[in-house]
Order: sequence, then structure tokens, then C-alpha cells
Amino acid sequence: MRRLGAALWPSRCLLCGELAGGCGLDLCDPCLAALPYNRQACHRCALPLATAMTHCGACLRQQPPQTAARAVFVYAAPIDRLLPRVKFHGDLASARLLATLMARNLADAERPQALVPVPLHPSRLRGRGYDQALELARPLARALRLPLRDDLLLRRRATAAQSTLDVDGRRRNLRYAFAIRADTALPAHVAVIDDVMTTGATARAATLALRRAGVARVDVWVCARVL
Repeated sequence: MRRLGAALWPSRCLLCGELAGGCGLDLCDPCLAALPYNRQACHRCALPLATAMTHCGACLRQQPPQTAARAVFVYAAPIDRLLPRVKFHGDLASARLLATLMARNLADAERPQALVPVPLHPSRLRGRGYDQALELARPLARALRLPLRDDLLLRRRATAAQSTLDVDGRRRNLRYAFAIRADTALPAHVAVIDDVMTTGATARAATLALRRAGVARVDVWVCARVL
């Protein structure tokens, strides 16, 4: 039935609308080839690097609280078209596509005991109707066969939109914004899941909350990293 359905209703590329290629994804071959993979990056903050260094200058000066960070893509065309559709327009087909691409490229990462999506504050969740980090984390957890712990981290303060703030403002905005649910069993090693990392302020705040609660190791996995 699946083969018949594919023949009658062939998959279309989510970026350009052409027939999808033979990669098993909703992407044509040219759009797949154009994806901006983040192949050389800082091991601690996932910042794209121009040279074969393992850490960026900022992380050499002051290490962030996470043990490691992986960003599958650089936030550039055409990823910068897909992610806003996930984040602001409820495009769950694009979320599933991006989660599949993340899973394929994170298969070699050291396995955490659970995936922890960055939560929205309840007021923002009511307005948006869904949490984009959770929509990425669900299929990612299934693909990697890892437990999903969306019950672990909560957002206790309704913060201003990070996009309106500078680097220092972003960090102040998220200070103590996250908390751990009471009486919750904590894995020793988790990976925090988010859509985009810009300055790393959200990853830092979520990681600090988890570390203060007793999680021994926190990694950060995101779909894309801003240059």
C-alpha cells in the first residue's frame, strides 16, 4: 500500500515543490545538496569555525556549562526558510524532515540517557499552540531510540523574546528562567534539544538548571547554529 501510495501521490520537496529525490526525504536532490551542514565547529558551543580547531576563542577563555554541543546545520539558506516555518507557522512536516536530518547526523554522537526539549512558557505555548523544540525532539527520540523527557525541564518565567535583545540582555533575560520539576528522577546524562542556537544564552540557562538539580552531564543538540 505504501508503494502504491508513493506511485499515486509522489512526495514533493518541501523547499521548491519539485518531485522528491531518492533519498527517502521530502527533498529533491538539488535542495538536499544545498543544505548548509555545520561540519567544522567548536565542540563546546557548535559555533562554525574556519579552521580545524576544536574550540572557539570564547570557549577557550570561558567554558560554557554544557559538556558538548552539536548543531547539524549553519543557519543559512535554505535552512533559514525551513526553521521559521516550523517555529512560527506550525509546519510539522518540515519539523519531521529536520528531525530526520538531525538523527542521521547525530548518530555518531555520544548517546545521552534522555533527550530534554527546551520548553516554552505556558503563556507562549497557549498562544502558539505547540512547542517547536518538542516537535523536533519527538521524532528525533524515536529515530535514535532514546527516551524523551519533556516532563523534566519547565520554564517558570515568561521572558521577553530573545530576538529583541543583545548578547548581555539575552543572558539576563533567561537568568533562572528554567527549573526542574520537583520529585523527578534525573538521568545522569541528557541532551537538551532546541531549534536554533544564536548566542547560546538559552542553552546556558537550561544547562545550568539541569546541572544545579544534579544532572552530571548536559549536551546541547540543535538543528542550526547562527554564525
